[in-house]
Amino acid sequence: MKTSVFATVIAASLATAASAEGVLNIYSSRHYDTDERLYGDFEEATGITINRIEGNADELIARMEAEGANSPADVLITVDTSRLARAKDAGILQSVESDVLEDKIPSNLQDADNQWFGFSQRARIFFYAKDSVDTPPATYLELADPAYKGKVCIRSSTNTYNQTLLAAIVTNHGEDAAKTWAEGVVANMAREPQGGDTDQLRGLVSGECDIAVSNSYYFARALRSDVEGISADIDKIAWLFPAQEAEGAHMNLSGAGVAAHAPNRDNAVKFLEYLASDQAQVYFSNGNDEFPAVPGVALADNVAKLGSFKADEVNLSEVAKNIPTAQKIFNEVGWK
Repeated sequence: MKTSVFATVIAASLATAASAEGVLNIYSSRHYDTDERLYGDFEEATGITINRIEGNADELIARMEAEGANSPADVLITVDTSRLARAKDAGILQSVESDVLEDKIPSNLQDADNQWFGFSQRARIFFYAKDSVDTPPATYLELADPAYKGKVCIRSSTNTYNQTLLAAIVTNHGEDAAKTWAEGVVANMAREPQGGDTDQLRGLVSGECDIAVSNSYYFARALRSDVEGISADIDKIAWLFPAQEAEGAHMNLSGAGVAAHAPNRDNAVKFLEYLASDQAQVYFSNGNDEFPAVPGVALADNVAKLGSFKADEVNLSEVAKNIPTAQKIFNEVGWK
């Protein structure tokens, strides 16, 4: 059952039979049609019926807070470490002990208290115009080099992907280095931050910028299907996984946790364990152009085309602690 976060009729029906046998109530901010297969296969394999409420991550978190102990939610699914950390801080998740999750999900991709787990990854990397950039920045810190003044397209400081990237820079290099980086990137912007990651890639094609920061799956999607403003000219764009001689490419997550008051807790844990299965992990790559969280799972062809790389293995639970510091830095340097 799929509906808006504000659909009170559906919410009422969930609340009435929240703990009905063979039911799982999911609050999700992932809006990808390909996830339908994940839900369908889980239902077929287990006989558990999934009810869903979809909406903006912040709205879902606020809703679960307001519902409190009466919430019908069993599982929260959302995108990016910052939102997973926000859900934990709001007290709407609970710790989970699962040998399956501990065995399958790398420790750096899960919360220190096992309140959330990452199930798919996106690399936040550099893309650049082949014709105008001979020497792209090799590391995240080099993006702030004055040599790239007026060349960079990147999203706003309110974007969760950028918040987590800066928090990772704080974790890896310290607050002073992170602030210097943010100041330098602001000075190097080709335009004020605008649009989503796809718009940053379009900026390369249009010539508005020479270097763009984007999650890998937006580009991989343009390799697989027709994305307006990118696919027709995709041969003009090159890419680079930063910091390969240092910490490695920054990865952000799509993840999930069991709701603090889950009426169907056992079913919720089963679902998280299913998301860690090879079958589900392949769907994340084939269906939404992401990197699996579980090592060794085969990649979709268009994702594999991006090439092998070293990923930053910094503990994202530690990165999450530095998100408030990242937002403070963004404010101080005037990153809009």
